[in-house]
Amino acid sequence: RVQQWAVSFSKDIAALSARYSGAKLLQKKYKDVESVVKMEEVDGEELVNKFAEEMEGMLGRKMKSVKRLAEAAEDADLYHEFNETLEFDYYNSLLVNMVDEDGNPLSLGGEFPLEENEHFNKLPVNTQLSNIQVPTNVYNRPDILNGAYMSEALNDVFIDNFQKDPTLTWQYFGSSTGFFRLYPYIQAATSPKDVVIVVDVSGSMKGLRLTIAKHTINTILDTLGENDFVNIIAYSDYIRYVEPCFKGTLVQADLDNREHFKLLVEGLHVKGEGKVKKAMKESFKILNEVLGQGSLCNQAIMLITDGAMEDFQDVFEEFNWPERRVRVFTYLIGREMTFADNVKWIACNNKYYTHISTLADVQENVMEYLHVLSRPMVINHDHDIIWTEAYMDSVLFNTQAQSLLLMTSVAMPVFSKKKETLSHGILLGVVGTDVALRELMRLAPRYKVN
Repeated sequence: RVQQWAVSFSKDIAALSARYSGAKLLQKKYKDVESVVKMEEVDGEELVNKFAEEMEGMLGRKMKSVKRLAEAAEDADLYHEFNETLEFDYYNSLLVNMVDEDGNPLSLGGEFPLEENEHFNKLPVNTQLSNIQVPTNVYNRPDILNGAYMSEALNDVFIDNFQKDPTLTWQYFGSSTGFFRLYPYIQAATSPKDVVIVVDVSGSMKGLRLTIAKHTINTILDTLGENDFVNIIAYSDYIRYVEPCFKGTLVQADLDNREHFKLLVEGLHVKGEGKVKKAMKESFKILNEVLGQGSLCNQAIMLITDGAMEDFQDVFEEFNWPERRVRVFTYLIGREMTFADNVKWIACNNKYYTHISTLADVQENVMEYLHVLSRPMVINHDHDIIWTEAYMDSVLFNTQAQSLLLMTSVAMPVFSKKKETLSHGILLGVVGTDVALRELMRLAPRYKVN
C-alpha cells in the first residue's frame, strides 16, 4: 500500500509540476521559434574568464584616469609658486545663470549652458567645466585661493578622461586645505536639504563670539541653494525667529531669502541667559512638520553656541531617537570650555562637533591631524590605489527625486614633489572617481550566467 501511495503521489506531483511550472507553454513557444533559434553549448570557465577580463579592463581604465589626475595635480603644484596675495577672477556657483530685476547676470554669476545628461542621472551639467565646493567654516584664505587656482590644471584632465572613458561618472580632487573640485560642473552640487540654524544670543555671546557666530551663519547660508529650505532661530531666555513672518516653517533658500536672512542676522544683539532646550525642541518640531514637503528628508540642525547649560537629552529621545533622522551639527564658539559638556554630549551622540576660537582657526584645527597621520606615507610617496568597500550612495535626479545606488570609489593620494617639502611629507589631497556597481553587472548579464 505504501508503495502504491508513493507511486500515486509521484504522479500527482508530476501532474502539478506540468500544470503550474509552465513547462508545456515553454515547449510550445520553443516549437514556434525552433526554425530561427539554435542551441549552443557554453563553456562556463571560458565565459567566466571573459567576464573577468572585461571587468579587469573596465576597472583598469578607472585606475588610469585617477593616476592621470594624481600626476597632473602633483605637476601643477610643483610649478605653482604660492602667492600670499593671489587674486584671480572666478564665478560663484550659486549665482551662475541667475539674473537681476533687469535681466542682467548677477555679479560673479555669468552664463553657462547646462544640459541634461543621461550619464549623470539626467541632471543639468556642463562637461567642459568643473567647480569648487567650499564647506561651512572654510573661506577665501590664501591657501584655498592658491589651491583653487593651481587645481584649474585638472579641468583639462577631467575632460580628457571622460572622452577616453565615457563610462566615468563624477571625478574629483579633495584638497587637504578643505576645498573640493568636482567634475562635471553641476549647479545643484549638493542634495536638497532642510536646515534649521539655531544661534545662541545670550549675554555670554557678546563681542567677538557674536561676530564669529554671525560669520558662521553667513557661511552656512552661502552653502545653500534654491533646492534647499532654511530658517534661523535665535535663543536666550526665550526663542525668537529672526524673521517672524517665517515662524514655524522653512523657506526656500533662494538668493533673496539668503540675503534677507543675512541682513537680519547682522542686527542680532545679545541679552539674557541661554536656554537652548526650547530652541532645539522648536527646531525638531519644524523639521517633523515639513517632513516630505521640503527637501526629501535630508535634514539638519546647526547649533551655534558658546555652551549649553541645560541637560536636554530628553529632547533627542522624544524627537530624534532611535532613527537619528535629523543630523545635529554643533559649533562651540569661544576659548573657554566652561559649559561645553552638554554640547560635547550632542556631538558624541550626533557625530559632528567643531570648536571655533577665532575666525581663522577652524581650518588648521580640523585638518592638522590628517597631515600628521599621513606623513610616513607621503614621505615614501606610496601612491596606493584604494578601492572602497561597496556603499549605498544617494543619487539625485533632475526631478529632485532621490534614490539609493550601490557604489564603489577608486582614489589615490596626491603629494607635494617640491624639494623643500619632501622631508615634511606634504599631502596635497586625494583624487578619485565613483563607479556604480551596476556598470560591473552589465558586463556579466544574467541571461548569460543563469
